[in-house]
Amino acid sequence: MIYLDAAATTPVRPEVLQALWPVLAGTFGNPASHHEVGEGARALLEDARRRVAAVLGCRPAEVLFTSGGTEADNAALKGIALARRARDPRLDRVLISAIEHPAVVESAEYLARVHGFSVDVVPVDGQGVVRPEAFGALLGERTAVASVMYANNEVGTIQDLPALADLARQAGVPLHSDAVQAAGALSLDVRGLGVAALSLAGHKVGAPKGNGVLFLKARTPFEALLHGGGQQRDRRSGTEDVAGAVAFATALELADAERQAVEGLRSRRDRFIRAVQEAAPGAVLTGHPVERLPGSASFCFPGVAGETVLLELERRGIVCSSGSACAAGSSEPSAVLTALGIPADVALTAVRFSLQHDTSEEDLLTTARAVGEILTRLAPGTGTL
Repeated sequence: MIYLDAAATTPVRPEVLQALWPVLAGTFGNPASHHEVGEGARALLEDARRRVAAVLGCRPAEVLFTSGGTEADNAALKGIALARRARDPRLDRVLISAIEHPAVVESAEYLARVHGFSVDVVPVDGQGVVRPEAFGALLGERTAVASVMYANNEVGTIQDLPALADLARQAGVPLHSDAVQAAGALSLDVRGLGVAALSLAGHKVGAPKGNGVLFLKARTPFEALLHGGGQQRDRRSGTEDVAGAVAFATALELADAERQAVEGLRSRRDRFIRAVQEAAPGAVLTGHPVERLPGSASFCFPGVAGETVLLELERRGIVCSSGSACAAGSSEPSAVLTALGIPADVALTAVRFSLQHDTSEEDLLTTARAVGEILTRLAPGTGTL
């Protein structure tokens, strides 16, 4: 199998399994218990928190373990918006970009539907870039929180977060960023990025599914979503998943170390893009041609349904996707692609290839040839053999 769907999920790393098993098998204590078994679990949990904080360049107290990126996104938007409005009732607006993950979009819509917030959506250009001037124009004295994805999960476009964060800071608005796709590819130094909150998911970097992190800058107003025993400084009650925290910390450290080899991955991706365009002259690359994730290559193949291309590729042992895994099964065109100005009928032809650091040149060239063969057969004139 040639696996080119790393943006959806990644296999669990062997090093993570090795770190995980002793915790599952031996350190079973409740980290809130004040006895030797519980204190052993607490020590592992806090060590994992320190390790994550070291990668993020923040204090351990600013690291909040969650069940994944979706919970982290929900907690950031709802928690910050509700807490800030409680302090100042005039703060009744939420600002998001037009290409956010569904977890951010649905959280904003929930705040509008249930709590009476208004949602402002900043547009993107044809390459998926949030222009600072457009972002700044929508920041206002009533904005409670803003959220802009660091790097898009469908087209790979990377945003200039420091520039956006500077505008948000000047306006006095906390900026949250969904950085789930950025881990292992981009710097996660939250001080350099300037964000008030940042979301991550373990299964995108080689940890098991079901664990994630929310960085929450100290003194950022926050209303907890989960109430109970007051764990994690009252910000996320519930007995902590010690094994999940250890797995996340291990995977994040390994992913961050891989950034040293990012140029090699980017070079292989660029050669793959050229090979696809040569094999299928009608292919349309989506997203920014340069400022994109090093492992992201996304195309539209006008005239051929994306799902058909996926099925044909899978018959050849090549696994990829048509877009966000969180919108699987939808027959509607991608909201991300239509936000880029791509017509709905063309958006339905999308195919996303997402590479890992160990994806080989041979596998990529095999995939490019297969794309050309499939398109030649399905839509003569769009591909070459």
